[in-house]
Amino acid sequence: MNKLNHIETWIFDLDNTLYPASCKLFDQIAVRMTDYMVAQMNISASEATKLRHGYFKKYGTTLRGLMLEHNFEPHGFLDYVHEIDYSPVAHHPALGTAIAALPGRKLVFTAGTRPHAMNVLARLGCADVFEDIFDITDCHFIPKPDARPYEIFLKRHAVAPERAIFFEDIQDNLIVPRSLGMTTVLVGSHDAALLPAHVDYVTDDLAEFLDGVLK
Repeated sequence: MNKLNHIETWIFDLDNTLYPASCKLFDQIAVRMTDYMVAQMNISASEATKLRHGYFKKYGTTLRGLMLEHNFEPHGFLDYVHEIDYSPVAHHPALGTAIAALPGRKLVFTAGTRPHAMNVLARLGCADVFEDIFDITDCHFIPKPDARPYEIFLKRHAVAPERAIFFEDIQDNLIVPRSLGMTTVLVGSHDAALLPAHVDYVTDDLAEFLDGVLK
């Protein structure tokens, strides 16, 4: 893929990007978020679910809303909600091989935690192909699509955005990377004819897409 010859830093979102949404890990996490909120806030499960959805829409993550509106301590929350069964994530040697073969640096940028990312990467068989993991604690619990996490990430890892590419499953999370000069790839089942201008490429098979980079 000659158009990507300039890329020297490959940045990957984690959840529903490096593994498919069909694994439904977030379904497990959502249940545990609700349970945690019920226990900590003394509210019903339906009230917790309503708050969870509302805070995600307003703040980008449920946790951000809980921190700002209820002064939640984030670490206990994150530890609890990520105590899940990772077995739905299948070993994917082709993906690990494709990422390892890419020229340049490879980084994970996730709204989850580093331990969560390591658990996912271990299941995929990709744990040793990334230089580093940038997680929600690294950006002071400010989630995408806010511009601040991207700015912190670029500075910390000395990334030149015009020579970087960002892989992500949520369209809005690619707005800032594109505005900063990064190439953007939307991962998942999307209609290519309906994509916004800030999305450069779309793929529903990440390993196949990455294989094509080297051809």
